[in-house]
Amino acid sequence: MAAFSYTTIFFLVSSTLAYTVFSEIFKPRDINKWPKPPCKMYYSVDPSYTSQCPDVTSYVCATNGHTYQNECFFCVDQWEFGPHIKFYKYGKCD
Repeated sequence: MAAFSYTTIFFLVSSTLAYTVFSEIFKPRDINKWPKPPCKMYYSVDPSYTSQCPDVTSYVCATNGHTYQNECFFCVDQWEFGPHIKFYKYGKCD
């Protein structure tokens, strides 16, 4: 009888832990809740200034389907080519 109760307890604890772990892995992500890049910090006050973006790889995907190396490159393109370039998500575009 004691072996049955230990087996039952083990099964219940294992299934609860498995549900907790796997429910977070397969949970759908809402990309509308992601924070937008802080582009104002990359804009120049002087119009003749050429921006120097850091050589850091942290991909940003825009609505035009272009993957930028990081949010600085995205913000500079948005500043130079207009507001029709919008932030879509962090990471590479699919």
